[in-house]
Amino acid sequence: MAQELTPLRQQYLEIKKQYPEAILFFRLGDFYETFDEDAKKASEALDIVLTSRPVAKGVRVPMAGIPFHAAENYLGRLIERGYHVAICEQVGTEAAERGLFPREVVRVLTPGTLTEPSLLPAGKNNYLVCVFTQDDRAGLAYVDISTGEFAGTELHHSPIAAAVRSELQRLHAAEVLIPEGSALLQSEDFHITPVPSWYYEAGRAEESLKRHFQVASLDGFGLREKPLLKQAAGALLKYLQETQKGSLQTLLGLTTYNLEDFMVLDGETRRNLELTETLRDGKTEGSLLSVLDKTKTPMGKRLLMSWVNKPLLNKETIEARLDEVAFFHQNGVMRQELTAILADLHDLERLVNRASSGSIRPPEMLSLRDDLRLLPTIRQLLKDAKAPSALLASLHEFADLEDLLTRAIADEPPATTGTTGIIKTGFSPELDEVIHTSSHAREWINALETVEKQRTGIKTLRVGYNKVFGYYIEISRGMAENAPDDYIRKQTLVNAERFITPELKEYEALVLNAESEIHDIELRVYKAVCAQIAAQAAPLLAAAQGLARLDAVVSLATVAALNRYVRPEISEDKGLRIEAGRHPVVELRSAQRYIPNDLIFEDGEIVRIITGPNMSGKSTFLRQAVLIVLMAQIGSFVPADSARIGLVDRVFTRIGAQD
Repeated sequence: MAQELTPLRQQYLEIKKQYPEAILFFRLGDFYETFDEDAKKASEALDIVLTSRPVAKGVRVPMAGIPFHAAENYLGRLIERGYHVAICEQVGTEAAERGLFPREVVRVLTPGTLTEPSLLPAGKNNYLVCVFTQDDRAGLAYVDISTGEFAGTELHHSPIAAAVRSELQRLHAAEVLIPEGSALLQSEDFHITPVPSWYYEAGRAEESLKRHFQVASLDGFGLREKPLLKQAAGALLKYLQETQKGSLQTLLGLTTYNLEDFMVLDGETRRNLELTETLRDGKTEGSLLSVLDKTKTPMGKRLLMSWVNKPLLNKETIEARLDEVAFFHQNGVMRQELTAILADLHDLERLVNRASSGSIRPPEMLSLRDDLRLLPTIRQLLKDAKAPSALLASLHEFADLEDLLTRAIADEPPATTGTTGIIKTGFSPELDEVIHTSSHAREWINALETVEKQRTGIKTLRVGYNKVFGYYIEISRGMAENAPDDYIRKQTLVNAERFITPELKEYEALVLNAESEIHDIELRVYKAVCAQIAAQAAPLLAAAQGLARLDAVVSLATVAALNRYVRPEISEDKGLRIEAGRHPVVELRSAQRYIPNDLIFEDGEIVRIITGPNMSGKSTFLRQAVLIVLMAQIGSFVPADSARIGLVDRVFTRIGAQD
């Protein structure tokens, strides 16, 4: 039977065999086609027509397709349904044996490996997490390939499954990798992707990380005493190399962290406190984050969310963040100027990553250019106001890249790289020459009808074009006998004759070949520009992270000014003293004036018991106390007349009858 299959079917089956778990989008002309069971899944999930295609004599298989130019929308719907999608493209411009163009999978899309702006929430990270457990220990590594963030930790808690689940909930993991056969997590909790156990082999994982980072030792990343993290991070990198086909230039380093550096907040506590989303409908509005978030950039929004999820335990670090918030709190005019500038920024973090991977679109290049133009203004504003030096440290200027993008990218480029007009006139002499030659040829063809009418005296003569015959000179049947000797008959119609001339064919070739040549040159120049951006990815990403930090602290300062918050006093003893405290969320959402209240632990007191009837406000009072402590430890001012906070390393909550 195999010998009877069409060459295209054989090619498809060979590629599909490598990606049995993914829906294979197989490029045929202007469509991505799916076949067999993939077609049935795609038809049902995307509500598209299920047809069929002959693959051998008397044999047809199910087929369903989508236009390639509209693929993102369809891909998003499949990813939401939990599918993985392998994108198979035609590679090369010449057909190989059997008349087939070679094809290969260029990328596998999964919930944790998205980079397309239309498929990602701007203000949230999209984390792919990899877990490896051994007894009551676990290595956990995560990455957001849209921003280049790569980090991990080791967990030492019993039961380890609960500790892993809590950290995955904090990260809002989009996809979780675990070894095949592992029963650590249930699929209903997260999108689970089993990967081969050999991905986690210690030697293989370590070598994979060394090769990627081009280092002889991983000690510089803090991995010497973290063998399980090494295995998780190495397996994660292997999975990315398999699915992203090598486009990992912006994974420039691996950051390690210890949960002991942050307040412990288990999943139940996070939900009950409604830190980033509400219990009732899972929306941000009505959560603590919605109160604190006045950020103007997507990267600032993502950073602030991570701060809310990771309250600090180091007094010095908290005080440094409070100093930055206090600086902008005290400088209202400067804060407003900075807020207006930040509002004009784009998602620099993701733009740099897309440029480095070569997937950035031409209009996004202009967004990147505009962000680079604003950096000197922001830096000068901070310097003039004598802002804390940490805020200036990474805000470098990129005059060379800004100049490159200004000279290279057209002021109104097309939406995608599939259309010409990306590169500005004057940047590439080679491109300018082809465009000039093509323009001259078009002008010659456009003038040909007038010239030939005058030369031949045939008033019915006209110059036309179609895709089959190209350019031609058409003369009505009655006047065809008057055609000049240099006209070559091309086609006979009922009422007319069509001719060509050697000179017309020469100019036709210039015009028709030029479009393809212009596109090829523009793509080559565009990729070269992307490569120059990628060469400076590290300082660019550092600047993006510096802008994110700036945006986050300005947001906290703005909220403090609007809501009459005060700077808390942080101490390392066990005391807690809140005078005239207010619930940060309830006071803003209540139509009535919120009545402040005190919470004061006297020296030596460590327990207070609250009693009262149902609906008397006990839960609100408890949440208020915890939220004020938590706000203080993320470096925020707090809703109170004064607050002295002894560092809290863990919060437990069991609030409400449902618990």
